[in-house]
Amino acid sequence: MNTRFPLHQQRSLTYDQLSVGMSESFSHTVEEKDIQAFAEVSGDHNPLHLDPEYAEKTMFGSRIAHGLYTGALISGILGMRLPGPGAIYLSQNMQFRAPVRIGDCVTVTVTVSELRTKGSRVTLHCEAKTADAIVLTGEAKVMIPG
Repeated sequence: MNTRFPLHQQRSLTYDQLSVGMSESFSHTVEEKDIQAFAEVSGDHNPLHLDPEYAEKTMFGSRIAHGLYTGALISGILGMRLPGPGAIYLSQNMQFRAPVRIGDCVTVTVTVSELRTKGSRVTLHCEAKTADAIVLTGEAKVMIPG
């Protein structure tokens, strides 16, 4: 089951309500204000993200979003929709596959790939795409409090 809902429509699932294959997606178009806000919050003011003249001279040819900005969209799904409020983030690995640029619509999808009854642990496959490419893949592990 793959659903698409705004993240502000939270849904809290218990461990018993989860099944392997359940997934949730969220789409967001990256805006200038997102890059600026992420730079402020993270302290990452790398000119690759903020300075058009600098970024133009790089292998990317223009500014790109912070990699962890895209990764943070995963956190939104885990905390608000699948499994939802109360989920405790245990770990995350990410492989950045392609750049995300201002104006790109990024769709992030998480899919339950494993359930471990002991400790109510859930493993989720994570993927982010733009219209052109898969930009991020990875795996998250969360615990659902009992």
